[in-house]
Amino acid sequence: MSEPPSSPARPPDELSPVDYLMHRGEATPATRTAFLNVEILDSPADWDRLREAIDRASRVVIRMRQKVVVPTVPTTPPRWVVDPDFDLNYHLRRAALPAPGTLRQLLDLAELTLQSPLDTSRALWEAIYVEDLEGGRAALLTKLSHAITDGLGGIALFEQVYDTERDPLPRPMPPIPIPRDVTGEDLVRDSFTHLPQTAVSTGRRALGRAVATADRLIRRPGPTVLDTIGFAESARRILGPPPVPPSPLLRRRSLASRTVVLEVPLADLRAAAKSVGGSVNDAYLAGLSGGLGRYHQALGVPIDALPLTLPVSLRTDDDPASGNRFAGATIAAPIGEPDPAERIRLIRAQVIARRSEPAIDVIGQIAPVLALLPDGALQMVSERINVPDIQASNVPGYGAETFLAGAKVERQYAMGPLPRVAMMAILVSRAGICTVTVRYDTASFPAADQLEKDLQLGFDEVLELGRPKPRPAARRPAARRRTPAAPRRRPGERTS
Repeated sequence: MSEPPSSPARPPDELSPVDYLMHRGEATPATRTAFLNVEILDSPADWDRLREAIDRASRVVIRMRQKVVVPTVPTTPPRWVVDPDFDLNYHLRRAALPAPGTLRQLLDLAELTLQSPLDTSRALWEAIYVEDLEGGRAALLTKLSHAITDGLGGIALFEQVYDTERDPLPRPMPPIPIPRDVTGEDLVRDSFTHLPQTAVSTGRRALGRAVATADRLIRRPGPTVLDTIGFAESARRILGPPPVPPSPLLRRRSLASRTVVLEVPLADLRAAAKSVGGSVNDAYLAGLSGGLGRYHQALGVPIDALPLTLPVSLRTDDDPASGNRFAGATIAAPIGEPDPAERIRLIRAQVIARRSEPAIDVIGQIAPVLALLPDGALQMVSERINVPDIQASNVPGYGAETFLAGAKVERQYAMGPLPRVAMMAILVSRAGICTVTVRYDTASFPAADQLEKDLQLGFDEVLELGRPKPRPAARRPAARRRTPAAPRRRPGERTS
């Protein structure tokens, strides 16, 4: 048996401004950012072992035991505090599907679970173990607030839950984290106690930044000014209107959503990308764009492109698994381009350009200001921000097989939020299989059957790029045409 992964380093207790904005988003349906993993198990899990695995993970991954405490007056950042009332029975529940227990039924249950708000007075996660799937299988639905972590961080956090074989040796149970009974008033009182020290520390940091900037201006005035101008221009590109207008077909928004899933072998997607010099992510976005283009044509509204935003990870090896370390990059998805190879090339060029923007993390830099706004003002600001039609994410999962309480994890589908967008698509690669989970607003995409068919066709034509092309049959040389010999004349015979 391989060694279990080491315990993650304890993250800081203060919420970053970005994480706090994610937390506040739970207040309204349009800004909720929780995501949900659907994991299909090849057999029923042992319930007692499952509870033990989740309990163990909650003692190692401290965020699973913590809740957010917000100061009554914004004199200090909100903090993660170990919940003194943590109850595993609330966070981990058990359910069963009615017969026949299809994947469609499971996805509909996952939809309802994701649409429901999280209780922000508790730890910000929920899990449902689902029994009676067809074929004797089971599933685990795990819902996490985006305030805890992003997609890549979630993969790292939940390494603690899995085993590398079906029946491993028992692992020791870590001690329960020490709870803290802290209120918002306590945080305010504590902040006033440390106010002089905090003010001096903040002043030193601000003075240090000012001195460093002045030093650069004196030593390298030209490049420093150009860098500042370049950053401002980059920020305008990122915060300004999208590179192309939104689709007229996808204008409507509602609170009703639906999820569909596709599967493609990772090797096939990689081969398709490699055939034209692209990446797996480029091929994934090209398949998604192809399906959207077909859908627009089928409904009589063909367009050349629409705005699509993808996350760009800002994580480093030193970052903890918790917290959000990503930025958004918006491209003009070429849905009107009929050639899948050309779609990959167009997408790749845009993604490379957007990822290299100097102001790629401008939202993270203005988040401290946004986090101080009252709820009404923050909602007004969020409503004025240009949102894309589509968001698409790519999360590399576990390369090897994983097990959960005696059951093998066969598939993982990742369902993301719909923050005022028409569609959220997430690709997860796990043990050689890519799943594409597409969650969409049914008011934006009313023709469900047409959309699902077109998405499949969009990926099919991309995968075809990587398949070996049949060699043309060798042409056999044509047989020479023999000219019949002229008949010989007999002596004395006349020709006519």
